[in-house]
Amino acid sequence: MSRTALRICPLCEATCGLTLTIEGTRVTHARGDRDDVFSRGFICPKGASFGAVDSDPDRLRTPLVRRDGELREATWAEAFDAVAAGIRPVVERHGPNSVGVVLGNPNVHTMAGALYPPVLLAGLGTRSVFTASTVDQMPKHVSSGLLFGDANAIPVPDLDRTGHLLLIGANPLESNGSLCTAPDFPGKLKALKARGGTLVVIDPRRTRTAKLADRHIAVRPGTDALLLAAMTQVLFEEGLTEPAPYVQGVEELADAIREFTPEAVAEACDVEAGAIRALARDLAAAPAAAVYGRIGSCTVPHGTLASWLVDVLNILTGNLDRPGGALFPQAATDKTPRPAGPGRGFALGRWHSRVSRHPEAKGELPLSALAEEIDTATEEGEPVRALIAVAANPVLSAPDGDRLDKALDSLDFMVSVDPYLNETSRHADVVLPPPPPSQSPHHDFAFNTLAVRNQVRYTRPAVPLEPGRMAETEILARLILAVTGMHGADPAAVDQMVIDQTLGKAVKEPHSPVHGGDPRELAARLGGDTGPERRLDMMLRLGPYGDGFGVRPDGLSLDKLLAHPHGIDLGPLEPRLPQPLKTRSGRVELLPGPIADDLPRLRAALAERPEGLVLVGRRHLRSNNSWMHNVPALTGGSNRCTLHIHPEDAERLGVEDGAAVRVKGAGGEVTAPAEVTDTIRRGVVSLPHGWGHNRPGTRLSHASTDPGVNVNQLLDGRLLDPLSGNAVLNGVPVEVAPGTGPEASAVTEKLTALT
Repeated sequence: MSRTALRICPLCEATCGLTLTIEGTRVTHARGDRDDVFSRGFICPKGASFGAVDSDPDRLRTPLVRRDGELREATWAEAFDAVAAGIRPVVERHGPNSVGVVLGNPNVHTMAGALYPPVLLAGLGTRSVFTASTVDQMPKHVSSGLLFGDANAIPVPDLDRTGHLLLIGANPLESNGSLCTAPDFPGKLKALKARGGTLVVIDPRRTRTAKLADRHIAVRPGTDALLLAAMTQVLFEEGLTEPAPYVQGVEELADAIREFTPEAVAEACDVEAGAIRALARDLAAAPAAAVYGRIGSCTVPHGTLASWLVDVLNILTGNLDRPGGALFPQAATDKTPRPAGPGRGFALGRWHSRVSRHPEAKGELPLSALAEEIDTATEEGEPVRALIAVAANPVLSAPDGDRLDKALDSLDFMVSVDPYLNETSRHADVVLPPPPPSQSPHHDFAFNTLAVRNQVRYTRPAVPLEPGRMAETEILARLILAVTGMHGADPAAVDQMVIDQTLGKAVKEPHSPVHGGDPRELAARLGGDTGPERRLDMMLRLGPYGDGFGVRPDGLSLDKLLAHPHGIDLGPLEPRLPQPLKTRSGRVELLPGPIADDLPRLRAALAERPEGLVLVGRRHLRSNNSWMHNVPALTGGSNRCTLHIHPEDAERLGVEDGAAVRVKGAGGEVTAPAEVTDTIRRGVVSLPHGWGHNRPGTRLSHASTDPGVNVNQLLDGRLLDPLSGNAVLNGVPVEVAPGTGPEASAVTEKLTALT
């Protein structure tokens, strides 16, 4: 007999509510939850394929431990014994920094990934921390930290109320949005147009989003910051500024940006000066407008400057913290709001990487530097000798995967928390597989801080934990104990430690609703069936909408949330300044020192012109990085690893549609099928991210039938945005030529077979 259960979708940042149909313990169907307070029934192809993702036969069901050079099935006890025996000696002999930690994108899509990695890092005390953020979004964190004093204070566009939306480097009709949590982003853009609003898209490709726009500007890749700087200059030159409150540094910014006129940047951007002036004037004239930039404007040589200028434009036009503009969300699990006032500010470069001396940003080192931190000896410090990878596949997601592939083989020990034996986890000495998402609870800690409407939702596991499985929360708790010298202790001790520490601090904070209370008495009042649920209850009750442990009887708690299975709507985004600001001045610091120091590098870019082709990435609606290529329902069709090239470039180079084409960059060469299309501007080619499933020793039976190529192998890892350490993935020079030889023949044969 079938039944239904609710589940928040964990497969992208939109966090849509799902209604699952379950036969026994198997998810057989997924549809949108029409009563979900946030998504209102919307679903995309990924969510509709939840059952196929959940039941993928290649998912590991038991731990793997390397014995005699081979990964073999083991018990959970054997696996954690091996972790403790492998990691602790490295820490004790070489120090905590000799253990690297890599956190992948899926961590922010699970409760376990949100709650436990911070405890792991604190317990290890390592500075060798690498995450997917430095191939994706670190420029936005750095610019927000410098502007607002908090790297996680990221304003999002008020999509439901804006009248003018400018998107740069973003394609939400394919990606569903990023650093902007919005179910049915396409529907919200159509609603914007239906109410008479304007959509402007700046992108070198004529994406599905660009086709919907009122105006599409096909900017030259990598010049985003120049274009935005020129728009900013126009606002000052023509007296169109209306700075948001609590801002300092307006006059200094006007002087610093003076020479970036539309005429000065036009040739570099390949956008007419008049068009740039029109962009600025229309933005300033709109009663409510927002500028939103994403991965295309982050993964470029001036990614932090571009991210900063996105907010500068919102600030100068008066649209920061204004309904219909860009506002700061308020998540239910945010810390108790503190009174407005000066904070500690945000600092960069508190330490540096050992080999290339890259500055840390937000406590992280560039993922591009991981290979050299393992395989290169220096006089300063120990190399990374052991690695803990949690939901991470950097062999595909970081530049120069071939070098990293070799470096991972040289480690003394490696543990991977991953449901698959993939291109990275195949190197591990221990693989700890979490259960499928239907067997896990879900609350979006990170994405609710970026949501376009304040709301709170929680779903318990839709299916009981399968015998022999271990909850992901318990896996990470036991991992923490194993690597910090407490192997064998009760994993519940990890949650209790966090609860004790959090409540101990809360009772000492004058602005806390539990100020002066007894932490032990408060802990005893927490609800929930598990340690993670108790922690969620604590965060809800201490948060901005919480009941304060009885101080506000109508406030939130876990019990109240469980009584609302479709979630609780907390209302539209509201102005919050100056409360979110944590700068030393207590104001928005419009021209921070590190930004001002990086502007000469942007001035030098005024004279730069690419002589040949440059590469940009591409997103697909039915995938999320390297996650989902093993699910047949989510591959094929438009989700293919092909090189997009403009017809004129193809004709000039002798490249034919569907034929194999060689692409060469500083990090290597790949061969892929050509897809000749006028949706990409001349001088630009595009390959999608996350492919390259052709390495031996993996267990990805479907992905390996159509492996594609790893676009990041074209990069050698040396191109970084210096402020954030983010890899430069867009606007990268490449050489393109018709394919020749056995590899090209194999690509052509594969393409013929697939079509």
